Amino acid sequence: MNNNIIAGTDEVGRGCLAGPVVAAAVILKQEIAGLKDSKKLSPSKRVLLAEEILKNSYYGYGIVDNKKIDEINILKASLLAMKGAILNLPVKPNLVLVDGMYKPDLDIPMRTIIGGDSSEDVISAASIVAKVYRDNLMIKFNEKFPNYDFIRNKGYGTKNHLKSLRAHGYCEIHRKSFKGVLDR
Repeated sequence: MNNNIIAGTDEVGRGCLAGPVVAAAVILKQEIAGLKDSKKLSPSKRVLLAEEILKNSYYGYGIVDNKKIDEINILKASLLAMKGAILNLPVKPNLVLVDGMYKPDLDIPMRTIIGGDSSEDVISAASIVAKVYRDNLMIKFNEKFPNYDFIRNKGYGTKNHLKSLRAHGYCEIHRKSFKGVLDR
């Protein structure tokens, strides 16, 4: 392996009303065709790409739950999730490309890139695997909390999710510091 080991990191679930924020860090071992921002891919395409990415990369995840998000705020929680993802990589990168304008507090060279999930393959790859991982978590949460339709809304503030909050109140994975959760 060469000495220029570049990782990409991104988080998903920042704007959700429920569930954790999940970050992934990815070091690609080879080029993968079709990488782009996870939000621009169909769920089935994301799953296929995630499988290919996981087979052809080094990766790590970082997860910060809703209680910690409520405690420290979503920006700090997102950076903490990214930090965890980078630290969970089995190989230490020489450079980390970070989606957005803020970077986690780590002693590794980093470069922030606004819109990096659309322009940098390693960040796109991180975006995709983080999204698939988080979506699967929310599908599991749907089994425990079926009243909120997490299988479809993944914790985002959809019309049906807000309607469920009004009808049932919040559950243990809701972010109580987020507008719309307590005032329903």
